[in-house]
Parts: sequence; structure tokens; C-alpha cells
Amino acid sequence: MYGEPSEPGLACGKCHTSLTKCSQGLPATDLAPGLDPVDGRHWSSKTARLDPAQEAAMAFPHLQQPSFLLASLKADSISKPFAQRCQDLVKVIEDFPAKELHAIFPWLVESIFGSLDGVLAGWNLRCLQGRVSPVEYSIAMEFLDPGGPMMKLVYKLQAEDYKFDFPVSYLPDPVKASIQERVLPDSPLYHNKVQLPATGVLGLHLALNPFEYYMFFFALSLITQKPPPGALHVRTSDCAYFILVDRYLAWFLPTEGSVLPPLSSSPGGPSPSPAPRTPAVPFASYGLHHTSLLKRHISHQTSVNADPTSHEIWRSETLLQVFVEMWLHHYSLEMYQKMQSPHAKESFMPTEEHVLVVRLLLKHLHAFANSLRPEQASPSAHSHAASPLEEFKRAAVPRFVQQKLYLFLQHCFGHWPLDASFRAVLEMWLSYLQPWRYAPEKQAPSSDCQARSVSERWAPFVQENLLVYTKLFLGFLSRALRTDLVSPKNALMVFRVAKVFAQPNLAEMIQRGEQLFLEPELVMPHRQHRLFTVPTFTGSFLSSWPPAITDASFKVKSHVYSLEGQDCKYTPMFGPEIRALVLRLAQLITQAKQTAKSLSDQHGESTAARPFLSWLGFYPADTNGSYPGNDLDEMGQDSVRKTDEYLEKALEYLCQVFRLSEAQLAQLTLALGTPQDENGKKQLPDCIVGEDGLILTPLGRYQIINGLRRFDIEYQGDSELQPIRSYEIASLVRVLFRLSSAINRRFAGQMAALCSRADFLGSFCRYHLLEPGLSDRRLLSPVGRGHAASLARGPRLSLRFLGSYRTLLALLLAFFVASLFCIGPLLCALLLVLGYVLYAMAMTLLTDQGKLHQL
Repeated sequence: MYGEPSEPGLACGKCHTSLTKCSQGLPATDLAPGLDPVDGRHWSSKTARLDPAQEAAMAFPHLQQPSFLLASLKADSISKPFAQRCQDLVKVIEDFPAKELHAIFPWLVESIFGSLDGVLAGWNLRCLQGRVSPVEYSIAMEFLDPGGPMMKLVYKLQAEDYKFDFPVSYLPDPVKASIQERVLPDSPLYHNKVQLPATGVLGLHLALNPFEYYMFFFALSLITQKPPPGALHVRTSDCAYFILVDRYLAWFLPTEGSVLPPLSSSPGGPSPSPAPRTPAVPFASYGLHHTSLLKRHISHQTSVNADPTSHEIWRSETLLQVFVEMWLHHYSLEMYQKMQSPHAKESFMPTEEHVLVVRLLLKHLHAFANSLRPEQASPSAHSHAASPLEEFKRAAVPRFVQQKLYLFLQHCFGHWPLDASFRAVLEMWLSYLQPWRYAPEKQAPSSDCQARSVSERWAPFVQENLLVYTKLFLGFLSRALRTDLVSPKNALMVFRVAKVFAQPNLAEMIQRGEQLFLEPELVMPHRQHRLFTVPTFTGSFLSSWPPAITDASFKVKSHVYSLEGQDCKYTPMFGPEIRALVLRLAQLITQAKQTAKSLSDQHGESTAARPFLSWLGFYPADTNGSYPGNDLDEMGQDSVRKTDEYLEKALEYLCQVFRLSEAQLAQLTLALGTPQDENGKKQLPDCIVGEDGLILTPLGRYQIINGLRRFDIEYQGDSELQPIRSYEIASLVRVLFRLSSAINRRFAGQMAALCSRADFLGSFCRYHLLEPGLSDRRLLSPVGRGHAASLARGPRLSLRFLGSYRTLLALLLAFFVASLFCIGPLLCALLLVLGYVLYAMAMTLLTDQGKLHQL
């Protein structure tokens, strides 16, 4: 352990100052025997000898480390086990004063969450799971709990108003670029914190209080720390980091009651006042963006004079702002507009784990904002009588989250890979779209299976988030039209979106919001003043506007212009353009259902038609190497059933939302193309007939890329030179090829003479030594038809079948069965040869002379 903290009576023997302040490091003469004056460790009072490191520190005081407590903790972090280190840290936090703890705080935060450059991994909270490492997990969660020792250290330092430097270079790109250009970011989180260096921008940093410093590192560790390769299959919701985020949100953004006060610094002592000397967010500015068109320079940072009552929730404000800034503010409006160009470079790309954590934040924010009682949530409740926490609940989502989340989602929709991992982004979006799911009131389950209607009380939310519903729905449509809907995972995503938008009354509310945006501008001010604003809590600045419909129209237009810019071109969700895309998606859904059924039938027929002996090598192998373009074969018939169910319900929901009639669906079915052969099997991709044969249309290319249709591809080259298969032994195939080539060169004349005979021997030789000529094959490429006749090959011997695992296994199995009947290897080989000769003679008699055979 690290002993007791220094007392005033424990003075340095040379400078007579407190031991913790002594710069000489000489031993005091009045210390109790056995207590080391350097770090409180026990040593013999008789010998009073120090270890070499301490003697060197005494001899060269200018080489001493700034804090011996920090040096001891660093040494123990290497030598002691994790549990012991945490116990020591708890003791240090309890016993030492803030003056000494403030020196170890930056190192401790970095040792827990890792370094900002990602080199140090820290405790690796993103991979720590209770079921894998239960002891380490429970210790870490107890230590980092909102009411645990680490937060107690934060509050102890907060009471002394310590500041810690945080480099600007590790902030999100838009914030970093703004500060480096000497422009103060819009978020109040950075106000009065930017420290300007004497020259250059490399020394730019923020002066953060302990709570802010801790939360900055905690939030950024989700981005800066890269999980180890073995953590690819770790479930995010089971990890310590994910659960800590949930605990911090529940503690600092409570849905019931108020925010718990900070813990006391000492048992029985008074609770410190950890509020920062200059609160970050003025309550009068909640819900208001700055209307000035001039950017504020960093040198013009003004102090904030907040209501003293805001001190009780400053931690809640700080936590929300830090999470939003570090997790969502990676794209600005200018950057988003630049990213629309096809030549734009790829910017920050979140991970699936990042998206899941953001979804957790959004779900809790909805529950937090909706925890207001009905009388508190009403517009008439916006008065001075409202508590700071109530005001914060009303302003949390529109003031801090909305714009940054929209740009974050826009980037994900436009740049996320077209695979099943997009499900995480999709569910995050759908969670934000449905705040009513997280409202405290629960409707009684209805007797029928109909979905419950969305209440009209959510109409303002839908209108003030109109683009999140309509513009992102258009982005999802563009993705869905480029994905393979035969895949069950992709079909599920289409079903999820269609089901959400088909909730009763939701489409009507979206349509009314669009009408408000598109209505004529009769009393609207000039566009330059259209900044996203909502009423303040000291009175509505819109109260003097006569009609209520104009007020709602102003809010919707302000929302759109603030997110998309003043010159945006809005595409109505229920307009003809998006309706045409929905019809195209419905056509692809119908086609995907037919394709899934076709692939399922083909898979069943191929499985039934292949006998058991084919696995042993007596059935012709598939030399074409074809493979399915989706995952139906891997998941089986249950996958086909789920795909059909998802697509059927998705089509039904889309018809409800966009009011598609049965006649329109019938036209879509007829427009799919020519009737399919044999109940939908073997339909070729969409193409037209040209001079050189079939030419793919754009629809045909789309069908091939997504595995909806395909050509029957067959190998048309020399069967001896086709690629080595996975069921063949590569080295053995090459040896057999050289052997058969030597035999063919040596006996080419004799084999040709035998095959030219017209008797049974000639037919027998042709059955084994001839392969089909290209002129007799069904060629799919029109280019090769003119050269097919010239590529016919003469008789030759092929031994490649002996290089197959299945052939060798069948031979070994035959010898094993023969040994059970006391038949020796030589006799068994003779019986096998005799049996094959009889089989080949029968096949020769039954095969027409023009039929060709290939081993």
C-alpha cells in the first residue's frame, strides 16, 4: 500500500516543509521508526537503509519524478494483478488529498480508457465481458460505476477547481477545423475552454474540469480504441463499455426523480459543490441557435452568467453534450454537401459497435424527454416555475441532438456497405423515428392484431423532424433497390421499414408536415432569418404571429432549411418521384419472391436427383463450378419461408402507406418479363437480341449482380486444363496430368486406330478415350461458334479422376469392406477392375454411338 497522506507534523529534515512539498527529499529526523518519508513504506529502524533507486533520488534531487505516488502507481501497474491494483487505487482515492490526487488523475484516466492515439489499450472495456472474465468485469464495473471510487475522485478534484489540458487535435474533424481557424464552435461545451498558444496551432488545447476530462476520454475511447482481432465476435450489449454507458445515462439523465447529488468527499463530511465556476450552458439559450450571421472568434469568448439553479444539472448537460459531440459531430453541413460529390474523399466512418452505442443513447433520450408529466410537457408550462431538469428534458433532443444526428444518419445511409451490417444503422434510425415507443404511458393491448395508432400528440415531433422521415426514407429506397432482396437479412430490413411507416396515422402526419412545408409563403420572413428555432422558456417569440398554422409552417420550414441549407431542393415523400421508386421496389419484391421459390425448387431437385454413390465418386461431378448468388442454400428451406413472409408483409405495408391498388400490383407482375419456364425456373436475365447474340440490359445487369437471375454457365475449355477443384488433391492431379500426357503422346496412333474401328472394341474405346467436341456442345457465347469445329480433340486417356478425394475414399472403403470378408488387396483390385469392365461394356451397349462420355 501507499501509507497515509502527509500530515503537517511530518516535515522534511532540511527545508522544514510538508513532506509532499519538499523539494530536497531528505529524511526527517522526527519520523516514527519504520516509516519511509518518501512513500510511506516500512523499513528497519536499526539499519535505516534505502534501496538504490531511493538513494539515487536523495543524491540527485533534480532528477526526482514530480510525484512519488504517481511513480509508485505506474510501477505497480506492471507488477501487480488487476484486482490488487484496483484495491490500492480505492485506498489512495480515500486517503490522499486532492492536491496529490490531481497529479495522478490524467495518468489514471488514460490507463483506464487508453491513450487518445490508440497505442495504449487501457482496460479494454469494449471487450470485457462478465461471462468471460467475471472477476475483472465486476471489479471494473464497481470501480467505474457512477457512484463508485473513480467518480468520487472526479468530484474531489472538482471541488478544488482543477483544470486539465485536452489536445484539440483529437476532437472530431469539424470541431478541430473550426478551432484551428480561430472560430468558436457552436456547441457551448467549448465556450471559455479554448486555450490559445503563443504561435502556431499545434499547442491548441482545451482547459477542462475533472468531470469533463473524464467524460471526454470515456466517450472518445469508443472511437480511438481499436478492438483486438479476437474481439470480432464479441456481443456489444454484453461488454463493460456498453453497460457503463447505460448506467451513466440512467444516473445523469434520470427518467424518474432528479439527478443524484455528488458523493461526499469523506464519510460524514459535507458534500462538495462540484459545479464549475462558469457553467457551460445558459438556460436562456435553450432551444435557440445563434442568429448572428457573423462567426465568433475564439478570442471573443465571453463568460456565461447562468442561473444558479442550473448547477444542479450541470453534469447532465455536460454528459449529453460530450456524448453527442464525440459520437455524432463528425460531419458539418458544409462537409455533408461536399460528400454528395462522387469525387469526394471518404471521411470518418463509424463502426457497427459505434452505431449500437448511439442507438442506446437515442432510446434513453426519448425516455428521458418523455418522462415529463403531461402538465409539464404542455406549452403553457414553459415558465420560470419550471425546474432546470424539466427545461433540459424539453430541450435535450432538438437543441443538442437533432442536426448532428441527421448528418450522421445521412452519411451512414450514403456510405455504409450494401450488406447485412446496415441493420444496425437501420434500427438506430427507426428508434429515433418512434419516440412513442419509449413514452411512459402504455396503451392496453387491443383484442385484434392491428397495430395501435400513433397519437396526434406526436405530430409536432414528426413535423420538426420531417427530413429524418422523408429524406432518409428516400435514402433507404435507393439502398433497397441495389440489394439482393432474395437474402433473408435484406428482406427483413425492407420489412422493418415498411412496418414502421405503416403504423396507423403516421403516414398522414408526415403528409401534413409536407403540406406545411410546401404551402405558399404568405407571412414568412426573408429566408436569411430562417434558422431552426423553438420557443424559449420565458415566453414564445412566435406568440405575436396571428394564425397557428403559420406557426407550424414556420417550424417545419425552419427545420428543413437549417438541416439542408437555404437552397435545398425538397422531394416530397408522397410525390410522383418517390412513388415511382416505391413501385419499382414493389416490382423487385415480387420478382425476388419468384426467384427465392425458383432457387428453392432447384436446390430440392438437385439434392433429390443426386444419388448416394455420387458422393463416393461414381456420379459425374459438377465441373462447371457454379454457385448460388445468395445465402438460401446455406440456410435451407426455413430461410425461403422467412424471405417469402418478410417480402409478402413488406409489400402489403408499402401498399398501405402509398395506397397502391391491386390493379397496380397486377401490372407489376406482368411487367416482370416473359413467362418463366417450368413454374419460374431457369429464367434468363433481362436482355435484347443483337447482331452477335443476346445483350444485357441495365435491368439484366442488376439481376446478375444481385443474384436474382443468371445464365447457365458451363465449362467450355479442355477438361484436363480446368482449375483444380476443392475436392481434388492438387499435387496428385498435376502428377496424373503429366502421366496421362506422356501416355497420350506415346500411344496416340494406336488409340486413334482403335477408336476408328466399327466393331464393339471400337465403341468400347470411343466410350473411354473420346470427349465431346466443342461443335457438339451448347455454346452460350456467340463469339466462339465460328471456331468450335476446329478445336475438336482426338482420343486420349484421362487419369484425373484418380486425384479426387471421393474416388480415393471409395477405393479405401472398398478395400476395407473386402478385408472384412478375408479378401486380400490383390484379389480385391482384380474384382474392382472386373466389375468396372462389366459396367463399361453395359454402358457401351446402351449408349448411342454419337453420345459422348467424360470421366
